[in-house]
Amino acid sequence: MKKYTILFSVLSCVVFINACNKRVKKSDTISKKEELYQGLKPPGLIPERFAPGIVSTDNLEFMAAISPNLDEFYFSRQKKGEASKNLGIRFENGNWKKFMEEPNTGEMFISTDNTTLFLGNTYKERTATGWSKEKSLGLPFERISIMRLTSSDLGSYVFDERDSIGTLRMSVVHNGIRQQPIEMGNVFQSGTYISHPFIAPDESYIIWDCEKEEGYGSSDLYISFRKKDGSWSSAINMGENINSDKEDGYASVTSDGKYLIFHRVKLGSTFEESYANIFWVDAQVIENLRPENN
Repeated sequence: MKKYTILFSVLSCVVFINACNKRVKKSDTISKKEELYQGLKPPGLIPERFAPGIVSTDNLEFMAAISPNLDEFYFSRQKKGEASKNLGIRFENGNWKKFMEEPNTGEMFISTDNTTLFLGNTYKERTATGWSKEKSLGLPFERISIMRLTSSDLGSYVFDERDSIGTLRMSVVHNGIRQQPIEMGNVFQSGTYISHPFIAPDESYIIWDCEKEEGYGSSDLYISFRKKDGSWSSAINMGENINSDKEDGYASVTSDGKYLIFHRVKLGSTFEESYANIFWVDAQVIENLRPENN
């Protein structure tokens, strides 16, 4: 299937010292923020490649997942002549270091409590030394050809199905019991290759990708916001700054709500003609699309 972002005049010595102290504290805050995101200058409202030379390279990189505590970044990479692999890098002692490289057995997403690594209809549990072996989600999920499954703070699952049309389903937890998944409404059923949903931790919106005739190219990113009555707003194309003539998809938002991360992919007849990189952009782009009545 084709899926794949100080100084005024001194009036007195006391004022000068206080101003310097405040400036140091502010600089420390900026430094920590930049370290958290690989020391990169945070992007604005125009997407930029994420961590060039570290994550985004001349190879094919796609399907990013970032841990809720923001110190682990997962993604898939394919090198020429090789099968794609799932990689994990961890921020340690001021640098990102690779700690995981294994066969790509599924599309990754980390639960908001940081304890579960979902891989479609399987998952791994966090252990003291890394991740457990893969386990099945069980019935009915193991019978569905899930590509990407994401979860909210409430434990709701939203996931897709691998086929040329695509279907988004949701499974909620009620009184501590996992409920049967149900197909989501018409808002999420327009277009083809409907896939790769991301549900906000507070379930206030869902982002997914699909192809529509009115789109900007191949797959585009769409968003729907939850209304006060619990229903979903009409699908909103995320616009020409986010979407391109390539496949734009696999969106997620960092746990601090600051950045939207997604990939852009264009598969050619050869490796050299193919393109896949991971991008990020200020998550204000989401708020700019939110309907006024939400």
